[in-house]
Amino acid sequence: MTRTLVHLMRHGEVHNPTGILYGRLPGFRLSAQGEKQALRVAEHLADRDIVHVVASPLERAQQTARPIVDSHRLELATDDRLIEADNKFEGLRVAVGDGALRSPQHWPKLWNPFEPSWGEPYLKIAHRMLGAVHRARAAAAGHEAVCVSHQLPVWTVRRFLEGKRMWHDPRKRQCSLASLTTLTFEDEQLIRISYSEPAGSTDPRVTGA
Repeated sequence: MTRTLVHLMRHGEVHNPTGILYGRLPGFRLSAQGEKQALRVAEHLADRDIVHVVASPLERAQQTARPIVDSHRLELATDDRLIEADNKFEGLRVAVGDGALRSPQHWPKLWNPFEPSWGEPYLKIAHRMLGAVHRARAAAAGHEAVCVSHQLPVWTVRRFLEGKRMWHDPRKRQCSLASLTTLTFEDEQLIRISYSEPAGSTDPRVTGA
C-alpha cells in the first residue's frame, strides 16, 4: 500500500484593523504576526517529505504557502476549490452583539443555520474541498502534500470525513490560525485524521468539537 499525507493548513493571521468579514474580498494580506506564523510552520515541516504545495487563490493563503514552497524548492500550485466559503455578510462587521447581526434588515438571511442560509452550503464546501484533497493526494502519492485554505472549509471537510453533522458552533472549531489538519491515506483510503498547531494556539475560544 502507498501511504500519503495531506496537510490541510489554515492561513496565518490577516491584517484587518476594521474587523470586517473579509471573506473573498481582495487586498487582505497577512499581518506581521501572520507572516511569522507561516515561517514557523515552514520550519516545522522543513524535514518532512513534502513534494506538492497548493493554495487557495486568495492572497493570504498564497502568502502562507510561500515559505513552505521555498524551503522545499517547489512550485506553488493554486486550486480554486480551496477558496474561502461564500458569505452574504462579506464586507460587514458581523460580531454577535455588534454590527450587521443587530440590524433587522439582515435577519432574513439567518433563517436556516443548518444549510446555512447566509452563505455557501456546507455540503457544497465539503465536496469541493474533498476534490482538492484527492487531487493533492494523487499529486503527492507516497509522499506528503500541503493544501493551504481557510478555517470554515477545513473544518467542514473534516467534519464530513468524520461523519459528523456539518452545522456547528463556530466558536468550537478546532482550526486555529496556521494550524494543520492532517489526513493520512493508504492508497485512496483515509485511515487517520490528526490536528496540530506548530505555530501555537491562536484562539483561546477553540475547545474542539
